[in-house]
Amino acid sequence: MRVVHIVEALEGGVYSYFKDLSDFFGNEEIRQKKETTIIYSGHRNGVDQAKVNAEFSTSVQLIHIDMVREIAPFQDLKSIFKLTQILRKINPDIIHLHSSKAGVLGRTSSFLLFRKKKIFYSPHGYAFLRTDISNRSRKLYMLIEKSFQRIFGGTIIACGDTELEIAKEIGPVKLIRNGVDISNIRQYFLPHQNKKLTIGILGRITAARNPELFNKIALRFPDFDFIWIGGGEEAHSITAPNIKITDWILDKKTVFSTLNSIDIYLQTSLWEGLPIAVLEAMVLEKPVVATNIIGNKDAVVHNKTGFLFDDIRELDSYFEILKEKQKRMEFGKNGFERTLELFDKNQNFRQLLALYQESFSAARNPQK
Repeated sequence: MRVVHIVEALEGGVYSYFKDLSDFFGNEEIRQKKETTIIYSGHRNGVDQAKVNAEFSTSVQLIHIDMVREIAPFQDLKSIFKLTQILRKINPDIIHLHSSKAGVLGRTSSFLLFRKKKIFYSPHGYAFLRTDISNRSRKLYMLIEKSFQRIFGGTIIACGDTELEIAKEIGPVKLIRNGVDISNIRQYFLPHQNKKLTIGILGRITAARNPELFNKIALRFPDFDFIWIGGGEEAHSITAPNIKITDWILDKKTVFSTLNSIDIYLQTSLWEGLPIAVLEAMVLEKPVVATNIIGNKDAVVHNKTGFLFDDIRELDSYFEILKEKQKRMEFGKNGFERTLELFDKNQNFRQLLALYQESFSAARNPQK
């Protein structure tokens, strides 16, 4: 069975997802029967071909092509042409598309093969949920999603429970939650005590992460230390004197050690699929305070593993509660137990593998 994954946005949480995917499907036992190829575009901050080649499993074939995030007709046509060439050469049994842009380019390329292929599509956060674009653009993205699903078909794979409910309105859908490498992350867990309560976030400093809100929160709580683990084009939005920006950290060991050093994880996102960074923080037993949006609320259980908020004023009471070390420890342990139950990448990739096998067997034995 040959499986091809196509992804444009190979960065942040999606990068972590694919690194774990390559390790799982590059396992010797699995790769003897399942051949995996990842076609990706690496034109994102902190991601390049050398990094991907160094960190991804050598048992998985990696192919880099140029793709861009926004709608760009000329570049998109070039990408479709190149994808079609590659897919025709590989002749995969299954094509799995990741992110909205790959969903469009990959479905079109698959159609141009003029051979019926089983298509899976993981939105990882629908583009029409973005709040940094106009209503007109969101409606256009919604139209594209529905139209391509209707014309080209395929099965949607939702990465979280709320995305599942949204996807049901678009087409047939399965739920396979995002997961993280719990055993690897867990080795960086060490209890500690900061002199001042330290609140942090991990990820690119972009509109999606809402750095303006993170900055407002830091200004509202001047007695706390804040840290942004990462860098990005919206770093200029962060001006509070009690915020430290680490900039890009390419070494995962340093990332997890830094993440372990905070007391509370704060996710200020405007939109999400199911945020990998939140799951990583939960593995390290960090209580999570997060905006009450799709994705965040699939990871965080309010008043059990952390808090969800709609208004910054709610944080006055939430941070007051979390100033108590025992409460942070209680929430942290609850969060870790939740990752063990729902967000173990090995468990979730096994579900994906079973789905591939079921689809492959059905295609080979249509009479059954």
